[in-house]
Amino acid sequence: MNKEEISLYNHSKIGNNNVTSPILSKNLVSKVNSLTFNNNANPLSNPQSKTFATDKGITLDYKAVIDELAKLNSINNINEFYSKVYGIILQNIDSGFFAVGLYKEKSNCINLRLQDKLGNFYSTKVFLKDTDNPIVESFNTRNIIFEDDVSFLKLSYLKNNNIAILPLISVNKCIGVMIFADKYVRQNIALYTMISNYVALVSHNMELIETSDKYVNTDSLTLLYNHRCFQELLADEISRSATSKQNLSVIMLDICNITKINRDMGHAKGDEVIKLVAENIRKNVREGDIAARYGGDELAIILPNTSVEQAKYVAEYLTYALSCFFIDDVGPVKVSVGISSYPECADDKEKLLILAEQAMYISKAKGYKDGMSAIISSADFNFWDDIALKSYAEVLGKRHAQLGVNFEDELLAKFNVDHETMPSNRIFEIASSLAGAIDAKDPYTKDHSTCVSKYSAALARAINLPEEEIERIRLGALLHDVGKIGIPETVLKKEGPLSDEEWVIMKQHPTIGAEKVLMPNASLRDLIPIVKYHHERIDGKGYPEGLSNGDIPLAAKIVAIADTYHALTSDRPYRKGMNIEKAVSILEEGAGSQWDADLVRTFISIAPSLGL
Repeated sequence: MNKEEISLYNHSKIGNNNVTSPILSKNLVSKVNSLTFNNNANPLSNPQSKTFATDKGITLDYKAVIDELAKLNSINNINEFYSKVYGIILQNIDSGFFAVGLYKEKSNCINLRLQDKLGNFYSTKVFLKDTDNPIVESFNTRNIIFEDDVSFLKLSYLKNNNIAILPLISVNKCIGVMIFADKYVRQNIALYTMISNYVALVSHNMELIETSDKYVNTDSLTLLYNHRCFQELLADEISRSATSKQNLSVIMLDICNITKINRDMGHAKGDEVIKLVAENIRKNVREGDIAARYGGDELAIILPNTSVEQAKYVAEYLTYALSCFFIDDVGPVKVSVGISSYPECADDKEKLLILAEQAMYISKAKGYKDGMSAIISSADFNFWDDIALKSYAEVLGKRHAQLGVNFEDELLAKFNVDHETMPSNRIFEIASSLAGAIDAKDPYTKDHSTCVSKYSAALARAINLPEEEIERIRLGALLHDVGKIGIPETVLKKEGPLSDEEWVIMKQHPTIGAEKVLMPNASLRDLIPIVKYHHERIDGKGYPEGLSNGDIPLAAKIVAIADTYHALTSDRPYRKGMNIEKAVSILEEGAGSQWDADLVRTFISIAPSLGL
């Protein structure tokens, strides 16, 4: 075969537009289907005009080979794909061996993988600087090279054979070479050219998919795993730990002052800090640990087969390493660190993460000692500690998805302990933390419970109720929405009007608060009328029981007015908060039908002193 014929074969393409493979991306399938044979130049263009030489005495139709190749469309492992291709060749042609070499730009070499008919494999590197090597020649010139001496492969057990080295061309790019050993390689070169073009496209596509998957799972700024991949890997590691009965720990790190750095120095400086922290974590974590960017300025590390104490040691090392770095105009890098461990702290993925975040917020609240951050484990703190509860509320406020993991039940189980021996001020502190956690589920009702409690106490005082009753109303108002702990966040956070079905769900919160939260707690049962009936109306059109004026407790009437006033004067996703005059006018319109008229008049008189 002369050079002109070789060139024609080298540029022939797959031409059966009905043959596609799910392995290939849509773009590459389109590319394949756009490539057609030159009917005049390519012997494969007419299957009736071409047979292939074979020792097996079989007249071979190239379409049979294409059909076999098409059956490989479910394979997504590149080495398995190559083996199957060679298997098809062996079924039809007595080939001595088959090799695929893909170019690696970073090392400027071709990684060659050879398989013989006995199933033996051999791998080597062919560097492009070895210009005398026929593999390099074929790659550089993009031409088919025929040889009958295989000594350049440096495999003594290989017998000399007629071989063809074909460049792998995909989308006008040479990505490597293929080698076929066959006594009749020159006669069968059209078949091998077709196979090499097909393999080139599949190989190129798999490489693109691999690269794409890498970027899909990688955070572009830090080059660590991203949040989605982190969640998947943590689930896998927890499952593995459960099977092997081993510990697993999670370290959560928050980079301090990023918001201030972004505001004062620009986001480029903030990104510089985040990248520095990520780079040092990547360099200093142990082999087998998994680091990821969990949020904007938060990084997380999965530590398989690691106890809480071992995780603390790793965290101390990391924080020390980070403290040694100074950034211009910023100073030393500081992080807050929280740790939780499976199964000691939690046996559920979401709960494990919430506890790690809570510990991280506690670390942030405790600050630094001797230049080092406080490393907090979720096993270290009392759940009802003020800082712990505030941190828990912050975690809930930051999360926009449902809690899952029955955290509400755990919170209530802790709350519904008999507090009869506990001082009343301590009960109020715990109730404040619980109300704060509920309010934190909805960023648009932040501090709602605290404000309603303040307004209710002011109105109760204005009508000269006894101080003991004022305190009861203050506490009841603080917990008036505690039943929302059982309402789905899809309903709580819906920005538009609720549907009829959603209203049915929302109207359950007074009953949930009374029966699920307060009833089990003997010291708080006298608050049930306030919580259960604060949405009843004077005209009997309220809920949950449709009570009318005389049946609604006075304390519940007071809280109803305070609740409405704060809702009217607060910002909502769909509107800005009203001014005092507008809110007061709405209360006046509903006086006598929705709210107690006398209480409304009194509240209007004190409203200006309450502020917004």
